[in-house]
This record gives sequence, C-alpha cells and structure tokens, in this order.
Amino acid sequence: MKKTIKKPIVTFIPFTRPTIDEATIRAVADVLRSGWITTGPNVKALEKSLSEYVGGREVRTFTSATGALEVALQVCNIGPGDEVLVPAMTFAATANVVLRVGAKPVFVDVELATRNFDIAKAESAITKRTKAIMPVHFAGLPVNMDALYKLAKRKNLRVIEDAAHAIGSAWKGKRIGSFGDLVCFSFHPNKNITTIEGGAIALANADEARRVDVLRFHGQQRDAAGNIDYVEAGGKYNLTDVAACVGVGQLRQLEKFNSRRRTLAMRYFEKLHTTPAMLLPVHGDAGHSWHMFAPLLPLDKINITRDEFIRAMAARGIGVGLHYPALHLFTLYRRMGNKRGDFPHAEQIGDSTVTLPLFPAMRMSDVDRVCRACAEILAAARKR
Repeated sequence: MKKTIKKPIVTFIPFTRPTIDEATIRAVADVLRSGWITTGPNVKALEKSLSEYVGGREVRTFTSATGALEVALQVCNIGPGDEVLVPAMTFAATANVVLRVGAKPVFVDVELATRNFDIAKAESAITKRTKAIMPVHFAGLPVNMDALYKLAKRKNLRVIEDAAHAIGSAWKGKRIGSFGDLVCFSFHPNKNITTIEGGAIALANADEARRVDVLRFHGQQRDAAGNIDYVEAGGKYNLTDVAACVGVGQLRQLEKFNSRRRTLAMRYFEKLHTTPAMLLPVHGDAGHSWHMFAPLLPLDKINITRDEFIRAMAARGIGVGLHYPALHLFTLYRRMGNKRGDFPHAEQIGDSTVTLPLFPAMRMSDVDRVCRACAEILAAARKR
C-alpha cells in the first residue's frame, strides 16, 4: 500500500484581526437580552470612559469616523466656497466628507518617511478660501503637532484631526485627542480598538459638543419637558448600545493592545531584512500606537509587480493589505483636475506600499514567518 505523506497545516495570518475577549462577548449578550439595544446606557458609559481617556474633554460617539469627520466640518461651518487642506496619502473618506459638505479638498503631499502631512507644503497651499486643515496621523504616528497648530493659529484656521489610526497615540507624552481642536477617531474592526463599526469626536468646546448632539441625530433638540424641535438638517450617526458595549470592553484593553503592537513592530524592525531592501516606516517613539506596519516594495529592483508579491504572500498563508493608493489619482479626484506627478511622495507610497500583518494576537513566530516570506519572495524576484 502506498504511504500518504500529510502536508503540515499552515495557519493563515491575516493582515489584521480584532481581539474580543469572552467578558465582552458575555456583556454583549446581556445587552441583547436587556431589550435596550440602540443608543442608551452603554453609549453613555463609553463616552464617559473615552472622555476620561483623553483627559476629560467632551467626547461624542458615532457610527463611523466618516460621520464624525463630516459633522466636524459642519460644526466648523465649512461649506460651499471653502477649501480644506487634506493629505494626498489617506483613505478616501478624509476628502470625500469635504465634498459632501460642499467644500473643496485641496491636496497636500506627504513626507516620504513618515507618510504624514508635509507642514511646509501645507502652508504654501493655503489661500484666502482655506478654512481648515485636516491632517491624518498615518498608521498611528502623530503629525508634528507643534508645527501644525502653530501654522493653524498664524493663519486662523480650524484643525480637524483625522485620528482614525491614532487612538492611544501621543505627542510629547500627551494623548492625541487630549488637546488641540476637533479630533476624530475610528473604531472600525481593523483599528486598534473596535465597536464593530464606529467612531468618535473629542472636542475642546462644550457649545460645539452640544451642536454635535444635534447634527448627529436628525438636527433634533429637546427641551426640559421632552418636547422636540428640529433646528438643522442633521444626519443619523448615533451609536448603538450593542456596539458601545464592545467599545467599553475594548477600551479597557487599549493600552495592552498598543503595547503589544509596539512589541510586534519592533520585532519587524529586528527581523525584516530583505535583498533588495524594503523601505521601512519611521521607527517612531513610545507615542506611536502602530495601527499598521506598511513598508514600501523596491519595485525598481524586482521583476514582479505588487499584485504578484501579494499573491506570493497569500500562497504562503499570509494576508497583505494595501494602505493606500494615492488619493488624488482616483477617478473622482482626477475629475477635479488632479493628475499623476502632482504629489510625488504620495504617488510613490501609493504605488509601492504593502501592509503586513500586525494585530495583538500575533505571535513573535508569526512576525518571523512574515519576514522570512518577504525575504524569500524578494530574493527570488531580484533583478540580476
């Protein structure tokens, strides 16, 4: 009889995966049994905990960071005829919300090393129509906050921080969201904590927080007796108690999650050595929350495309993401006159970036496996 040789089972490593503990799962079941599953006590509890986390500032939750960003623009009274500076390297939502309020997103190139807003280039893009700057703390690495807010103060501009990647990040020991103007977080499943889908705004101004309450729920106001009036054409972005219950459990573990992410990122720096070399992200300090680990492929030195690299990694049981294509080159923004060559750093990043697995449940051996796979694929594809 011919002997069958069993191949070892290779566990697939996704590029990200949320970590939800059993206590949170049980708490969600309790919410579902309670009969109160939409906005209620768990939303209040999450907003209170988030406020405490960012030093007591006003915090309001949303069904998404996208909704939070759009309402932040409305709170700043930004609309038709206005311009908002947006990095050319970010997720589409950052610019889309500017269009949705009737304003114009004006793209600014990013620094190649940090992937963050180039403050010097931002200043040169300011016109008399510019009303706000919307920086992104890319992959959890904070923008130079001193330079950002110095520029905003000098030019009398609002700042709406897209901190979708940056819950738990810090600038000079101060948590992102604990200072500054309006700061918007994401709790999507691939972020450092999740509410399944969701987001939040941290605000410095109590009056603006009250306006957020109106804008995120139909433009509705209630008086002390509970009588309803509608004062603005608001949207509907209120978080459910089920989602908030997940968030409460997640927030308790955020520091542990981020500590693990930093440890895994340091392992990448230690082990990810390829020939030809990938361009690694900036190392950062303890204030980097490491939402992602996204090196750049040396495409000019290998004879495979990025798509082929991603397929080769998948064949080895490793998921790779792509964060992000250059924003100004999407059809929507080409229609506005943007073209290749306008923002070289964003284009280089967009053409060659790959997002390697990074999430708290990863083992060191998983990182080592990813690093070995990268090294093997790039060595085999090296141009001779």
